Amino acid sequence: MNPTPTRLSKQARREQLLDTAMAIVRVKGTDDLTLVTLAEAAGVSRPIVYDHFGVRAGLLLALYQQLDERHRAATVQALRGAAPIPEEIARVMSTAYFACATDMPEFNAISAALKGNREMEAIQHEMFDSYTELMAAALQPHSSLTTDALRLHCVGVLGAAEAIAAELNRERTTAADAVTALTDLIVGSLATRSGR
Repeated sequence: MNPTPTRLSKQARREQLLDTAMAIVRVKGTDDLTLVTLAEAAGVSRPIVYDHFGVRAGLLLALYQQLDERHRAATVQALRGAAPIPEEIARVMSTAYFACATDMPEFNAISAALKGNREMEAIQHEMFDSYTELMAAALQPHSSLTTDALRLHCVGVLGAAEAIAAELNRERTTAADAVTALTDLIVGSLATRSGR
């Protein structure tokens, strides 16, 4: 006989379900995560899980957004403690970026499980734009570039960061070397070309 589930607010229940789902992904992978397995692992009825996420893709999207929010919050927090010099800001952002790649391996698994999902593509574009704005805002006081030019430089740097993260995930570089490379790219992106 199952015990009666603890009464939680809707938001608290959603957080509990997301935490349980993340644990399933961490231990068993995304293939073993369904709304049914989540309900069983969380000790709640299936309708509760369906009410929160609708379908499996809705659950995976919610997990992906939760990971992004945690990553962004960690980056913002780290930037608050950074010395106001370009090299330090670049190092902090680089460290936070690769911490996501190494400390949150579920990010890649969930992204792969949602490949081809139109809503996922839209969310990824929004996340990329938001992270670009975060980076540009942190670097703007240290750059002579126009706002639009700096934003474009940040887009390029983030493209390079994704490529470096892929090398890191394939164990073809170390986290320290990845941070150094991205830090150098960020600092280099702040300068304008002379004579133009």
